[in-house]
Amino acid sequence: MQVWLNGKFVPAKDAKVSLFDSGFQHGVGVFTSMCAQHGRVFRVMSHLERLKTSAVELGALEVLRIEPLADAIEMTIAQNNMTEARVRITVTAGDLKMLKSPGVVGESVRNDPTIAIVVQPPTPYPAEIFERGVRVRIADARINPHDPFAGHKTLWYWPRLAELQLAAAAGCSEALFFTTNNRASCGAVSNIFIVRGGTLVTPWARGEGNAELAAPVLPGVTRAAVIECAQERGISVERADLTIDDIFGADEIFLTNSSWGVLPVVGVEKKTIASGVPGEISQALRLDYLQLVESETLIASSDQERRL
Repeated sequence: MQVWLNGKFVPAKDAKVSLFDSGFQHGVGVFTSMCAQHGRVFRVMSHLERLKTSAVELGALEVLRIEPLADAIEMTIAQNNMTEARVRITVTAGDLKMLKSPGVVGESVRNDPTIAIVVQPPTPYPAEIFERGVRVRIADARINPHDPFAGHKTLWYWPRLAELQLAAAAGCSEALFFTTNNRASCGAVSNIFIVRGGTLVTPWARGEGNAELAAPVLPGVTRAAVIECAQERGISVERADLTIDDIFGADEIFLTNSSWGVLPVVGVEKKTIASGVPGEISQALRLDYLQLVESETLIASSDQERRL
């Protein structure tokens, strides 16, 4: 397997970064995971725009040119002779001294970023989890809605992974996070939707709503695509604060991310949601999303072949 690392292809076993890299030293970095079909990533520019926004807003980088990165992702998929793949791009601030020494005048020392693109086979999911749905666990940890890093995909992922481990130990497939003021936020690796009276409802995401509204939720690319699919079907979509009562009383629940698409939820811990089977809207939107990904990536692949 070949890894794209700082502009060059390197065998995976030889892909290394400095011990002094800020990502390794302090977790200063951002990432995004994507899925490719027909050799093309679904809505790659949406992923990269979000990555750039996080890197700049959080102060890891001053500038990130994403058009060359889109080309690099496509080349990395081709270099590894893959058409279907899970793609991850990681960007750190490089060997970075973020803080000035006492008494030193001037800007912090900033070096070139570290950028890595890794492609792997897509994660296989058993068909029954989509046919029967899954259960989720309420995370023990809480998200601070006033944390400026919440709602971004940073390298500090340990708390989420720890909650996923606890969920798996309880026989659940995902951990559902609430905020410190008891509002549903997101899954450890997903966005959440509920269906209530035929309306699709999802928590506010970063960048949505009024400026004073705290929204510590990642604006997922899959989330946005599913909202489009719902609107195409004439399903009303709302963004709202959701309580635990809203979750328990939902007609349907499903989770979204780029790896599994739309994943129906039939239980929250010991509480069964509605009839305990995936609902009609969840199933319909899953199929719509799969068709949308197939269509857009196939068209992009065909356009690329014609250009060549």
